[in-house]
Amino acid sequence: MKGFISEDRHPLLVLLLLLAFMLGGYFVASFLYLVLVNAVLGIEVMDLTNLLANPTEHPEAADALLLFQGLVQFCSFVLGPLLMLRLAGVNIDHYLNWKKLPLPTILLLAGFLVVFIMPANSLIINWNAELSLPDFMKGFEEWARAKEDELAELTKLIANFGTFPRLLMGLLVIAVIPAIGEELVFRGILQRQVHRWSGNAHVAVWVAAIIFSAIHVQFFGFVPRVLLGALFGYLYLWSGNIWVPIVAHFFNNGFTVFLLYLQQTGAIDFNVESTEPMPIMTILISAVLSAALIYYLYKQFMLTPTRPESIAEAADERRNQ
Repeated sequence: MKGFISEDRHPLLVLLLLLAFMLGGYFVASFLYLVLVNAVLGIEVMDLTNLLANPTEHPEAADALLLFQGLVQFCSFVLGPLLMLRLAGVNIDHYLNWKKLPLPTILLLAGFLVVFIMPANSLIINWNAELSLPDFMKGFEEWARAKEDELAELTKLIANFGTFPRLLMGLLVIAVIPAIGEELVFRGILQRQVHRWSGNAHVAVWVAAIIFSAIHVQFFGFVPRVLLGALFGYLYLWSGNIWVPIVAHFFNNGFTVFLLYLQQTGAIDFNVESTEPMPIMTILISAVLSAALIYYLYKQFMLTPTRPESIAEAADERRNQ
């Protein structure tokens, strides 16, 4: 293996390079945004400061924020990391996928897994949302609650998917791009480099999951997002193919976007953003079904052969499964 992602290159340096390329992607996205926000949305650059400072007061803010989010996600989480891998001289396909692509039915089951597990996860979501911190952490709790409320307002503004074109835009920006970019960064690079560093696949899965959750800056949704990140991590560890957690991530985000579309068009009467737990029987069925599906997928992934072209460190990952 050539370039700076090699066995003699310290994982910390690789991760610092990843951060640098992601920051470079952010600057590129910001430049493109300044160009496109006027050309696509007709918003003058001079008006952007006021619009972004007070988004709820501007009807065009939703499209402006969605455009910015899409550009940042694509340039920082997709283009930047892929450019880093390309300049490293590695074969990107072989680096990210040391096992063959599973059958389409297995990919779909990995996607449906995150949907089946949602009722069980609602119990953890409710516990984390209602969590009260001790008195000595009161300042942090107030800051975290305020941050949650601020992000909730922005999410409510952006998540306007009441028409079919906006549904497609939402699926692209909220589901497709984050699924590819975040799995590339957190599972494809971060998890693998932490594995090299620690020598323990499970440590790598959980460290990547914790960082994945932390960057969303939602403390009162931190634990369920860690568990979701760990699920993606184990799907990648077992399958050896980045497309498996990408599909699962897409189903997770895309299902929520589609539910919001149904809610906003009046097709369903259900509060998609509620943190209340689902009925106990639904939770029990979800837990049993999800556990059975996880076991089935694990067994199927263990039967998937390793690609002969895969990189040398894949052998270490398999020994730690």
